[in-house]
Amino acid sequence: MQGDAELNYAYYALHELKMPPGMFAALSRREKAVVEAFIDVRVQERERLLRQMGM
Repeated sequence: MQGDAELNYAYYALHELKMPPGMFAALSRREKAVVEAFIDVRVQERERLLRQMGM
């Protein structure tokens, strides 16, 4: 995704983690950083699996 990084994380949190935007926005900076790091790990693992499957 392109554009505002925080908006992209909020989008992912909503659609993949079922976390409403208000809940994501209310997180402290530290909590938000942890959620974003977890999202990064999940996306990287998904990409790795797709490459492994030849997609």
